[in-house]
Amino acid sequence: MAIKLITTDDGSHSLINTEIDEVYHSHYGAITESKHIYIDAGFNYVMEKQSQINILEVGFGTGLNAFLTYLRSKITNIPVLYYALEPFPVPNEIISTLNYPQILAQDETTIFKKLHEAKWDVKTFISKDFIFLKIKEPVESVELPNNFFHLIYFDAFAPDIQAEMWRDEIFKKMSKSSKKDGVLVTYSTKGAVKRNLVKAGYKIEKIPGPPGKREVLRADLIKPT
Repeated sequence: MAIKLITTDDGSHSLINTEIDEVYHSHYGAITESKHIYIDAGFNYVMEKQSQINILEVGFGTGLNAFLTYLRSKITNIPVLYYALEPFPVPNEIISTLNYPQILAQDETTIFKKLHEAKWDVKTFISKDFIFLKIKEPVESVELPNNFFHLIYFDAFAPDIQAEMWRDEIFKKMSKSSKKDGVLVTYSTKGAVKRNLVKAGYKIEKIPGPPGKREVLRADLIKPT
């Protein structure tokens, strides 16, 4: 996997997979985008109804979403059980150059390292209130618990690049693994994505996006498949 480090407009790093010419985050700001979609529209929305949050991330990548979630859970005192799927992990020598801890929380650099150094398929206590399970398996084949997740971060590569990740069968799998009032957030608002979410039992809501993106999606599960 050929990966190149870039700096986005808010000063935070992202990566480009040069084999498929796909960026991991928005050029307008990696941290800005992830905070907006996954923390503000996802975690903060769900925390109003839950005292503990079980999260599934599809596309662990740089670990930015998980790190932001840890920081938010620490501030809000909400325990988190976090599953992360990543069949193609970023090499450690590239992870070590990312500047997220320096920008977000210099004193939490060790936590960022622990997320990436955690053993695969073993639950790890990142802190006493943040349990982390990293799974090196694609979403198509992984076995997920039923009726379990309160929140799903769907952060796969774009539908134009990884169309197989955005099929209705995948979203039905997300639906089945979600709590009855589960929520899914994602950056893609493509028509096929919205239709497939509806097929999987979700009610979709378009909400204002981060810089450079007009809208993003939040989907509330109303009829599990």
